Amino acid sequence: MSNEPAVVLLSGGLDSSTVLAIAKQEGYRLYALSFRYGQRHQAELDAARRVAEALGAERHVVADIDLRLFGGSALTADIDVPRHAHVDELDDSIPITYVPARNTIFLSFALAWAETLGAADVFIGVNALDYSGYPDCRPEYIAAFERMATLATKAGVEGDQRLRIHTPLIDLTKAETIERGLALGVDYSLTHSCYDPDAAGRACGSCDSCLLRRRGFAEVGLRDPALAGRL
Repeated sequence: MSNEPAVVLLSGGLDSSTVLAIAKQEGYRLYALSFRYGQRHQAELDAARRVAEALGAERHVVADIDLRLFGGSALTADIDVPRHAHVDELDDSIPITYVPARNTIFLSFALAWAETLGAADVFIGVNALDYSGYPDCRPEYIAAFERMATLATKAGVEGDQRLRIHTPLIDLTKAETIERGLALGVDYSLTHSCYDPDAAGRACGSCDSCLLRRRGFAEVGLRDPALAGRL
């Protein structure tokens, strides 16, 4: 058990909430970091707050950055979020919901906070199996950022910090992630993953994220609590 501080990137979705629970189970003191980055809804930040409270984060920070300045994504510009009738319609192309350089930006903030905390550990819920094809979710990207981080900070140059980026879900399917989270007591009814919820914050059920999440719950024989009353 670590008892060391760790920065955990927390979107409020299924994956990041599971990662927060994993970091807690491993004994880290939890410093949860979320972003108000110009996404089209508040629902995921509300979910992040609920999850951080439920899992006992020592501190939960929401950083404000406005990626709408650049656009280029259906999450930050006036572009329709793609909808599909079935998860099998998803292909290997990088979808328009990709936010340019988002994980690089988020990890840079996490690196800065980790340095001020004297922390050497950052957790992120990237996945290279059941995911939307984003290039900044691949193992080689994470490894490259980790190497760069050692060169980028005072703590790294002086030898006081060698950043470790933990990606405990990177080789798991959504179903395996859900099973891991349930074993750790994650309440997935607190989470939110939808790219384009309605005005009440209810998941659409047909965007890439909803479909992948829904299939994961189906594979473990459960109904996604985010879709209760919707489908």
